[in-house]
Amino acid sequence: MTPEKFFIEACDEGAGDVLAIDRVSTEMTLTVKKDVPPSAVTRPIVGVMGTIHLVAGMYLIIITKKKKVGDLLGHTIWKATDFDIISYKKTMLHLTDSQMQDNKAFLSMLNNMMTMDGFYFSSDYDLTHSLQRLANTSPEFQDMSLLERADQRFVWNGHLLREFIAQPELHKFSYPVLHGFINVKSGCINGKVFDWVLISRRSCFRAGVRYYVRGIDSEGHAANFIETEQIVQYNGGKASFVQTRGSIPFFWSQRPNLKYKPKPQISKTTSHLDGFQRHFDSQVILYGKQVILNLVNQKGSEKPLEQAFAKMASSVANGMVRYVAFDFHKECSQMRWDRLQILVDNVSEMQDEFGYFLVDPEGVVLTQQEGTFRSNCMDCLDRTNVIQSLLARRSLQSQLQRLGVLHVGQRIEEQADFEKIYKNAWADNANACAKQYAGTGALKTDFTRTGKRTYWGLLMDGWNSMIRYYKNNFSDGFRQDSIDLFLGNYMVDEVDMSTPLQVQRDWKFLTLPVIMVVAFSMCIICLLMAGEEVLFSLSRYASGISETPGKILP
Repeated sequence: MTPEKFFIEACDEGAGDVLAIDRVSTEMTLTVKKDVPPSAVTRPIVGVMGTIHLVAGMYLIIITKKKKVGDLLGHTIWKATDFDIISYKKTMLHLTDSQMQDNKAFLSMLNNMMTMDGFYFSSDYDLTHSLQRLANTSPEFQDMSLLERADQRFVWNGHLLREFIAQPELHKFSYPVLHGFINVKSGCINGKVFDWVLISRRSCFRAGVRYYVRGIDSEGHAANFIETEQIVQYNGGKASFVQTRGSIPFFWSQRPNLKYKPKPQISKTTSHLDGFQRHFDSQVILYGKQVILNLVNQKGSEKPLEQAFAKMASSVANGMVRYVAFDFHKECSQMRWDRLQILVDNVSEMQDEFGYFLVDPEGVVLTQQEGTFRSNCMDCLDRTNVIQSLLARRSLQSQLQRLGVLHVGQRIEEQADFEKIYKNAWADNANACAKQYAGTGALKTDFTRTGKRTYWGLLMDGWNSMIRYYKNNFSDGFRQDSIDLFLGNYMVDEVDMSTPLQVQRDWKFLTLPVIMVVAFSMCIICLLMAGEEVLFSLSRYASGISETPGKILP
């Protein structure tokens, strides 16, 4: 780095090109190592996230640290753990005091995004596509750079990389970055060691936080849409099972209003069926047949959503979309979590019909997945993750038998060591997705980790629910703004430097958070001191709590 330019040099053996970024004109060009001045200040970096324009001008966002997650089909998967945001400008003397404050606010938003856990990348593998999609691509597709071929739904730094994408010769200096969760583990059953991978890809379309982003947009993109793929590899053979989750796909909202659970509002001014049709037309093209697993309550404030969803699903019934409603909280009330098997058994024939992707050691595709389950609750987090983990285990049972790992008659549940790995990974997946959307770890993870619902788990769910309430009402607006700035949904105008940040806050916004913290603390103290009878009463109440909480810059 010099006062005039940034120089980015690839560390690969034999790499000769150097990326030069002019800090005045912002032009990006290729040069060679001998053109880098000896006086340049050097520092190691892991990768380039991209560039963004703020009030002070252009900024370069780089990945400074990474952690190895594991290997997928011989390719290393990395988790980005630290970042830096570097200004092109050498001073800020060109800014007024007001502009300085606005620029600091935008930088704070970017830093907030960079501290959000769950950014992953690979330098030589396309993480944005499932195994089945990659197997069905052409040789021309395989020859494309990772940036060109990536599924744009899952490229979270797509807006930051627009300058790089426009110049193909620069593609090798940046990678598409995935947001979500990746777990790579080795399992051993019957003395046979296999690789087991769980990948959750969060869509950057209609991205946001709980309560601030619900339903779908005009293009049919659903809020909190996540594609989750389970991969197993053994002795050269590999298998994959894909599921999706996403907000109830019509136009509805649930804006925070200081109530514990704001009432959902279904729009009365938009054509729901048009957006609904767009969503499922896209899903069918991408994934094949669809089975909707709607896990919301069929009474109370969630009932109108279930009724509207069922009505729309029946209106587009064409053999490609099927609707299954399961009142999770009613069926599993009073700790009867064994009743989840009712739903699994009910959709077992559909799951067998869909199948999964399977490739033998010679690379021959034996089966393809012909459809997916699209699960949802209110947030598409806690209830959804529990059901997805059960369906994924059922698929894995068949896959491991076909690959020769499990003997006929053996069940995964009986393999204690791997079962622990499996349950913990799905619970970690739940926590990651929940923190990214709702701001806290997931609810109901005691069941996912142990297969049992516990009173301590109920107490922790109550604590997480209260933290969500606080964040949803008092801090998620900032998180939503941060996401919108990062993804390019809001862009700082290069001509008009006025920003919508100068808003006077009402006194309630300053005092209510303090009151809520004190109230929450007292509540938890009372719960910890409560007897068994009170705790049991809490469990009956908590079983009815949905895991259902963020502001967008005008």
